[in-house]
Parts: sequence; C-alpha cells; structure tokens
Amino acid sequence: MIKSLSRRQLLSLAGAATVVGLGLMGCSSSSDAGTSSSTGSSSSTETSANISGSITAVGSTALQPLVEAAAEQFMTQNPSVQITVQGGGSGQGITQIAQGSVQIGDSDVFAEEKLTDASALAKLADNKVAVVGMGPVVNTNVSVDDLTIAQLKSIFTGAVTNWKDLGGDDADIVVINRASGSGTRATFENAVLGGDTVPASFTPQEQDSSGTVAKMISDTPNSISYLAFTYFSDTLKALSVGGVKPEEGNVETNEWTIWAYEHMYTAVSPDATTQAFIDYMLSDDVQGSLVEQTGYIPVSGMKVARDASGNVTSL
Repeated sequence: MIKSLSRRQLLSLAGAATVVGLGLMGCSSSSDAGTSSSTGSSSSTETSANISGSITAVGSTALQPLVEAAAEQFMTQNPSVQITVQGGGSGQGITQIAQGSVQIGDSDVFAEEKLTDASALAKLADNKVAVVGMGPVVNTNVSVDDLTIAQLKSIFTGAVTNWKDLGGDDADIVVINRASGSGTRATFENAVLGGDTVPASFTPQEQDSSGTVAKMISDTPNSISYLAFTYFSDTLKALSVGGVKPEEGNVETNEWTIWAYEHMYTAVSPDATTQAFIDYMLSDDVQGSLVEQTGYIPVSGMKVARDASGNVTSL
C-alpha cells in the first residue's frame, strides 16, 4: 500500500546529505516557482573517480521528490557535482531538454506526446526511472470515498457540480486542475476523459505544481483534484475508483489504470556527469530502495507495459 508521506518526509529519506533550498517551480507562475540546489559534503567518499560538474533537471513535479532525494545521495557520494532540480511541469522539461538548455528533462509523459518534430525526438534518450500511480484526491470533509471513471469525468467536465449528485453532502464541488503543460494532468485526462474535450464554459482554477494542489486540497472544503501517489498524505483523502484502491499492486497489474512512467530525458550522448547520474538513478542504490521508500514503483515490478500511444501489453 502507498504510504502517506509528506514532501518533507520524502526528502528526509535521501540520507545524511544537507538539504537546502528545495521547492517547486510552476509552469507559468513565478510566485509558485522554486529550485532545489545543493552541493554534496566534502567529507563524503566519491563512488566514481573524477566526476565533477553541474546538472540541471527540469520538469515533472510528480517526479521531483525522487530526483531531489537521489540527487542528495549522489552529491554526498560525489562532492564535486552540483545538481539543481526544478519543477515546471513535464511540458517544460521536454521543451528544455529538446532545446538543449538543460541536461535532464523530467516528464510523466512520453516525449512523443509533446514533440511532433521527428528530428527533435531523435536527439533524446528516454530513461524510465520509475512508475507513479496517480489518482483523485479530495478534502477530508468530503464524505464520498469511491467514484467511477464516469463520475470523475462528469466532475472534470463540469457536468456534475454538487456532491449530493454523487452520494455526498449538498455542497458545491470545488474543482482544482493542473495547468495545461502538466504531465499529471495529461495522464489523468487520458485515463478519465478518454479523449473527450472539456467544454469551454467550464473553467476551474488551475495550479502549476503538485505541491500547491496538495496544500489547496487540504485547505479547501469540498474540493477535488488529482495527484501522484507520492503526494498523498493524511491531510487529504485519496479516493478509490470503481472499487479499486490506489495501491502499488493494483498499478502493477493495470487494475488501477491512472499511472505513468517517470522519464528522465537526456541528449542521446549526454556529458559524462549527466550519464553518471542517470546510471545512478537506474542502480540498485535507487531502484532497490529509494524508489519504493519515496512512494514510487520500480519499473521492474510492472506486470504490464504501456507505449507512447497508450497501448498496454502484458509482460
């Protein structure tokens, strides 16, 4: 079962590294912007000789806690390396790595979903470092515990606006959406809306980061949104969908259908420092412990695979 961990708890799992300046950067709002940046302790032992330099990773806020935690461990072991981790959304991550302005683009979606230029895609290497489940979350005052996909669709298209129509209290539903560049939003809408468009007349508020959404849901009565499992906590309520609980085992079998690979895109031939960090992300140090400790799912545990077109096959 996915543990209820706060973001601070997630980061504390990174180990003994000093934590400074961690934050979430919004796609379009500088007021929600932030950066995670620190340098490993000089007393630490290097695990790879002569690794030095700087890396900037930008993109998915759903993936951000894992990258931040792994970066702290990597910098502790490699004190001549500085890794800066920023949010901004999957769209921003893919755009910036395609432009060559960062070393890593973090994304919840395949680059093919954001880029149409085949030559740009050919320059990118896809590193799938984990799987993340995502699901609907509500304020703890909401009495509803389970919704069907059809009911979720009715909420997020504005067709149903009162909780009483879904078996809850007589109260207006407060919908909080992610911004259009969000990979979390793309994953949720692909699974729930099934390609249907949202009426132009329905304009719920949008937020740029998962951290902001989690806080708003916790603070706003009768509200609903969606988050990666890694942002679930006791301050909000995660809903079941069609009787299926949002748990790791259900994601692995695709019984829970709202999930995504966590991609760390690099150039096809990245610099040595970036490649060393990607290798570390795929090593047992991360895959064998940190991935699950921070609430993600190892790719190796999946019983199914999904391609860029959304096709699911058994493994």
